Amino acid sequence: MVDIGDKDSTARRAVVKGHISMKGETLALINQGKHKKGDVLGIARTAGIMATKRTADLIPLCHPLSLTHVSVDFVIDEANNSIECTVITETRGQTGVEMEALTGAQIALLTIYDMCKAVDRGMVIGDIRLIEKSGGKSGHWKASR
Repeated sequence: MVDIGDKDSTARRAVVKGHISMKGETLALINQGKHKKGDVLGIARTAGIMATKRTADLIPLCHPLSLTHVSVDFVIDEANNSIECTVITETRGQTGVEMEALTGAQIALLTIYDMCKAVDRGMVIGDIRLIEKSGGKSGHWKASR
């Protein structure tokens, strides 16, 4: 692991987005709360939050962090039969929280897939990317697209 002992402790924040596309019928089940496995987005939100807290256990060289805030939000896009996931992670520390946000988004979207795979095996998870980060020596960064 990289030595972060001499780095300043600063407020750090990361925003990650990704999406999952599916059949219209699958999205309707989720949107109407009629999926037989229950509240798909509620369970996916919880899974995403839990994943952010376990990132250092999954990625060998990630430092364990004390997260001060995590949010996992979904926007349903009926026109494109997809759900966009946004994960925001925050901490005050010596290293960034991008990996935690990326892990949270992946797991939230994988949870949606897992819960709905019996009715739609053709779902596609994609475009998971860092949108914005702030804090630390490198300062503020925002994606150009």
